[in-house]
Amino acid sequence: MGTIFEYRQILIEGTLVTIGLAVLSLVLSVGFGLLGAFAKLSHARGLRRLGNIYTTFVRSVPELVLMMLIFYGGQTLVNDIGRATGLWGYVDVNQFLAGVLTLGFIFGAYMAETFRGAILAIPIGQIEAAKSVGMKPRQVFTLITWPQMVRYALPSFTNNWLVLVKATALVSVIGLHDLVWNAFAAGRSNHKLFTFMFAVLVIYLIITALSDLALRWVDRKYSAGVKRA
Repeated sequence: MGTIFEYRQILIEGTLVTIGLAVLSLVLSVGFGLLGAFAKLSHARGLRRLGNIYTTFVRSVPELVLMMLIFYGGQTLVNDIGRATGLWGYVDVNQFLAGVLTLGFIFGAYMAETFRGAILAIPIGQIEAAKSVGMKPRQVFTLITWPQMVRYALPSFTNNWLVLVKATALVSVIGLHDLVWNAFAAGRSNHKLFTFMFAVLVIYLIITALSDLALRWVDRKYSAGVKRA
């Protein structure tokens, strides 16, 4: 414990980076997920095909491979375009940004399936009734679709979030000083790698436990009327 306390500052800094990475990736993944869900439910064949390609591609490629492709391949592509067009000089892709984009893109595919299933679970009669009384599409979404979609999506959403939190550990391979990277560096410096990895395990358990409590509260809030009925 003394060794952990001695390196507490870099562990705290790494934990804050990990939490920030997870939260921003979650926000981005929700955006991708909503777009993907509406694309897959669209009446336009092209949009449905695009949504299916997105979800199938992401779920077929390992997260680590996508992260390496986006970080190294994306950096090469951006610099090649800049060199060919002369519009900008050398661009060094930030590891944090690459991590957010990669995790958001990956988990957006899982969120798309979550939201699609939740929307399909809403009785179609409610949406038709809302339209029949003159509600605009935005009103239908905010008053009918969204509240029920959240309730139906929460179990799978919770699982996606917890998996996303664990997946943040992958960013350490591209050099981001997150919790895993900092703990590994500290453990290797004093030959107590197991001690620091165990500390990482405990911190991740705390994050997921607090997340589970928060999402349970959200679930109770959106399910209150249903439980009373």
